[in-house]
Amino acid sequence: MTQNPEVVDFIAAIKEPWQRELAVRLRDVVHQALPDALERIQYKKPHFLKNGKYAAVISTSKDAVSFTIFNVTGLILPEGLFEGPPERKTIKIRQGNEVDMDQLLSLVRQAAETL
Repeated sequence: MTQNPEVVDFIAAIKEPWQRELAVRLRDVVHQALPDALERIQYKKPHFLKNGKYAAVISTSKDAVSFTIFNVTGLILPEGLFEGPPERKTIKIRQGNEVDMDQLLSLVRQAAETL
């Protein structure tokens, strides 16, 4: 995994400890699923690319961490967990929510197969 210093700094600057820890875990999920993912800051948030195409994005808001997976058309997603247009889906994780990281890992891996 190649760590982009801008992404390292972005995550380190997240003020809420639970959001920072979750962002680290989500970043690890992406790199487990896509060991060759390129990461960069774009639109003021970490983006992860495979073959020059978006695979995932992490963003934070006041009370949540959002994780977007691209290229999900045709994937079977858990009911009620994700929102967004057919080609990309976002999960909003709030403090205290349980997240199945293995499930996210599997979804990122599947979505990126055709990138």
